[in-house]
Amino acid sequence: MGYSTMRTGVLAAGLSFFSSAAAFAQDKVIGAPVDKAMGFQPAATELARDLQGLDSLLLWIITIITVFVAALIVFVMVRYNQRTNKEPAKFTHNTPLEVAWTLVPIVILIFIGAFSLPVLFKQQEIPEGDITIKVTGYQWYWGYEYVDHEFEFESFMLPKEELADYGYDESEYLLATDTQVVVPTGKTVVMQVTAADVIHSWTIPAFGVKQDGVPGRLAELWFEVEEGMEGIYFGQCSELCGKDHSYMPITVKAVSQADYEKWLDGAIEEYAGKPRELTIASN
Repeated sequence: MGYSTMRTGVLAAGLSFFSSAAAFAQDKVIGAPVDKAMGFQPAATELARDLQGLDSLLLWIITIITVFVAALIVFVMVRYNQRTNKEPAKFTHNTPLEVAWTLVPIVILIFIGAFSLPVLFKQQEIPEGDITIKVTGYQWYWGYEYVDHEFEFESFMLPKEELADYGYDESEYLLATDTQVVVPTGKTVVMQVTAADVIHSWTIPAFGVKQDGVPGRLAELWFEVEEGMEGIYFGQCSELCGKDHSYMPITVKAVSQADYEKWLDGAIEEYAGKPRELTIASN
């Protein structure tokens, strides 16, 4: 596997801090694919909830259209077959019908646009973030930099024989990583996405986010995990990037603000980052 040699130095450097990874992984796994299941992962953000609602709306619309068109086809087959119509009608056009089948699709598209465009704009309009994380895609692992605190680390897929050491089971193979992106719930997180070699794509389905990382360019996405949705969320590189593309998972851990601050203090100490500002209540 192409990532194995790259993992060695990173694991040695971060072993002391991330030896507690098994404790991290014991948190509830919320966002993960389920074998043979259908439907979306639980929505952990407003963006994901909006996208899933839009999908349900479009599913109803396309179902109605499909049933209507199928019924028309059956009607025409029964009503206008050769046995029931010995003398076929001779006409070239039907103006009211042609106007109708032109205007009705336009109305449907306007209706869809009225619901889909606000969802798109909400994704693309990046708010001011409480936390900024730069993510860089490499062949075939991820690098993360907590910009506000000037520390960074890499994230590699866990081989099957190491899953138990980190508190995962075999069903989470190809999903779990040796380090986790830790974010607090109820806070706006802005991810700056780029790549060092080829195009990659950072994706967390339960957050409703996906952004290509292009070498030489810095794109952004944002999300805010809702309070009460603390847990583990998995994603995978979603852009074909070479022979080990399928070995580029993403693990995000959402925690409470208090737990995030504890983790942040440990990460800053481990990686010699910039200490966070402490808020002292005045009398």
